[in-house]
Amino acid sequence: MSEIKYTRIGYAVWEITLQCNLACSHCGSRAGKARHQELSTEEALDLVRQLAEVGIKEVTLIGGEAFMRSDWLEIARAINQAGMLCSMTTGGFGISLATAKRMKEAGIKVVSVSIDGGKPETHDRQRGKPGAWHSAFRTMNHLREVGIYFGCNTQINRLSAPEFPMIYEKIRDAGAKAWQIQLTVPMGNAADNAEMLLQPYELLDIYPMLARVAKRAKKEGVRIQAGNNIGYYGPYERLLRGGGNKWRFWQGCGAGLNSIGIEADGKIKGCPSLPTAAYTGGNIRERPLKEIVEQTEELRFNLKAGTPEGTEHLWGFCKTCEFAELCRGGCSWTAHVFFDRRGNNPYCHHRALKQAEKGIRERFYPKVKARGLPFDNGEFALVEEPIDAPLPENDPLHFTSDHAVPGYA
Repeated sequence: MSEIKYTRIGYAVWEITLQCNLACSHCGSRAGKARHQELSTEEALDLVRQLAEVGIKEVTLIGGEAFMRSDWLEIARAINQAGMLCSMTTGGFGISLATAKRMKEAGIKVVSVSIDGGKPETHDRQRGKPGAWHSAFRTMNHLREVGIYFGCNTQINRLSAPEFPMIYEKIRDAGAKAWQIQLTVPMGNAADNAEMLLQPYELLDIYPMLARVAKRAKKEGVRIQAGNNIGYYGPYERLLRGGGNKWRFWQGCGAGLNSIGIEADGKIKGCPSLPTAAYTGGNIRERPLKEIVEQTEELRFNLKAGTPEGTEHLWGFCKTCEFAELCRGGCSWTAHVFFDRRGNNPYCHHRALKQAEKGIRERFYPKVKARGLPFDNGEFALVEEPIDAPLPENDPLHFTSDHAVPGYA
């Protein structure tokens, strides 16, 4: 095989510590305590140099909670000084005005604050900390006061979905300029709390609601950013992914093509969300970043896009889909954490619509438990049943659009 020069990746998401001051029920990394042997300050600053060397243009600092690491602003400052944009994603619990000022001085340009409920009790339930909702909104006030551009991110699941329109109004009023939305999937803690996950057939009610809010957000100047497991060729795809731009639609998993993920102990993946065990290409303590990206299969599997080999991994519904060559099974992370392998994605609006046309309802249930490690997954079984079959009785969180908070639908 001819050598492929490194020109493809421009974005890195860097978990600088796994330590966290929240205990989220959907946390994929099972954050809380620091990882064993997280990178030292010296190693982290050398990694900043390597990121710039390979052409990274933006680095997003995450955790855990990034500010739980004592040298986090030194790392942020180094990223900024190396000519890369430094952004951050935070739970927003405990960022004071003084800290926000220090963030501004260190060169953090953009911050995304996690909000998972329109009501404080809904957010706090998922985030595992009383007062988390109010603290997150105080953080947004501080960011606005010091002049840091900020948006929000929301996990869509059976707990947050009924309040989705309310969440939008709250973050709009707080001054958020952008809103990233993502479906909660069974990785880490969420694999242990499967009852909160949306079932595939519930997408039929979710997406019209998302579309109504997205149309309103566009009019009111808040930019919707669809996460990698949102949409896929349904009637609202272009609206959700590009505000109505006809050329903005899902074009396949970008892991290793336009992004990399970095774990706090130096492991490198093609995407920050991918399971550690299956998708780690190497560790920067053992190999240079450039070498990991250029030579390891775990970061190169998407280079086959557009070739006959690019769809060999597909199975189930995705293998038969008319969008298979373009979509390549949707988000690799989402498919893998459901079925312990990529290539068949149950969280697809197009799929749910096609199955409904045939009178089929898809539903999953846990089959193999996750082991309890950061970024781990179990395995789920998928059931096809008549669309009007009785639903399980022991499923109290079943979602329909009728469950949306009155007055906000």
